Amino acid sequence: MEFSFTRYLSAKRTVDDRSLNAYVRETLLAALPAGPLAILEIGAGTGTMVDRLMGNGLPGIGGSYTAIDADTANVAAARSRLAGQSLPFVLELETVDVYDFIDRERGRRAWDLIVAHAVLDLLELPRALPGLLALARPGGMFYFTINFDGLTILEPVIDPELDEQVIALYHRTMDERHVGSRPAGHSRTGRQLLAAIPGAGGTILAAGSSDWVVVPIAGAYPADEVYFLRHILHFFETSLKGHPELDQERFAAWLARRNAQIDDAGLIYIAHQIDICGRASG
Repeated sequence: MEFSFTRYLSAKRTVDDRSLNAYVRETLLAALPAGPLAILEIGAGTGTMVDRLMGNGLPGIGGSYTAIDADTANVAAARSRLAGQSLPFVLELETVDVYDFIDRERGRRAWDLIVAHAVLDLLELPRALPGLLALARPGGMFYFTINFDGLTILEPVIDPELDEQVIALYHRTMDERHVGSRPAGHSRTGRQLLAAIPGAGGTILAAGSSDWVVVPIAGAYPADEVYFLRHILHFFETSLKGHPELDQERFAAWLARRNAQIDDAGLIYIAHQIDICGRASG
């Protein structure tokens, strides 16, 4: 099976939609000023957060929405998907590395709202977070969603010992991941943010869980969530292929069993995540 990260982003849209924390979202919307807003989203993917924020009553008709992503295919998909929509703001899409963007724009531009959806757990938090908060205008808001926080559940259990080992090693690959020479993400980013935001000068206004829960409904997975689940297993496979601590024959059999569970609409997948909103310093 061929895997596309852009399709994965589209397939997880329904999973994200039901997972995002309503309390955090409503706190954000209540705290935003009325009138046109300048919004920045990093790691915008295919642009689904644009739809969500508009659908949730985001104020700011006549404002601007700057969406950046490092992946050209993602930006192209966002541009194509949003092209036919009547947007209430000026949309700016750009393919650019987030650190390059921060370095370029710090001191030049400032935004009323900084959005990071399902991306901070892929970045070097001590480097990315202060830079992002520095892009907010004084008193501006941030909305950081779907931050993974160290718990993956796959049911039913195949082999308790092997299941535990695979998940533990998978989480460790997140902690050890590098892009170039720099760290890139952590398996407990959610809880780390709760301490790091005040340390970087931000004020948390609300936080809550945004767990992914994927389960067959009436004998079938909703929407394109079969593909979503297969791509999750693909992440396991590519992350742990050849890992010296893992028996590769047992791992291959484990993956085959998990994919068979998807075929039979029998796999349950849960991942613990945290949403946070708040105000930047100033």
